[in-house]
Amino acid sequence: MSKEIISTPNAPQAIGTYSQAVKSGSTVYLSGQIALDPATMEIVGEQDIAAQIHRVFKNLSAVAVAAGGTLSDIVKLNIYLTDLGNFQTVNQVMAEYFTEPYPARAAVGVAALPKDVGVEMDAVMEL
Repeated sequence: MSKEIISTPNAPQAIGTYSQAVKSGSTVYLSGQIALDPATMEIVGEQDIAAQIHRVFKNLSAVAVAAGGTLSDIVKLNIYLTDLGNFQTVNQVMAEYFTEPYPARAAVGVAALPKDVGVEMDAVMEL
């Protein structure tokens, strides 16, 4: 099966050796997104976790659209938090971007994330 690289200027460009997303068949694997503004490549909401979470969902959405889908096509969402105390904030913000049925999801506490952000998310989307 072939793979197609997904790229859009509406999401931050990769800051490492990875693609924004890879499509294989009808499945799209979205790379981790952090709270980078795609226009400036600067962190959004350095001290505001809700602002970071909003930016991450906007970035994931832009990549999903570039792949031919939307956030509602996500079947698995992985969330990485440097402070699991922000779990409820993730739930509150996520409710603004997703409706039932929700994707399968994991939330993992981590020691650190790129550029010292508080949240990163990656996803699997089925078209």
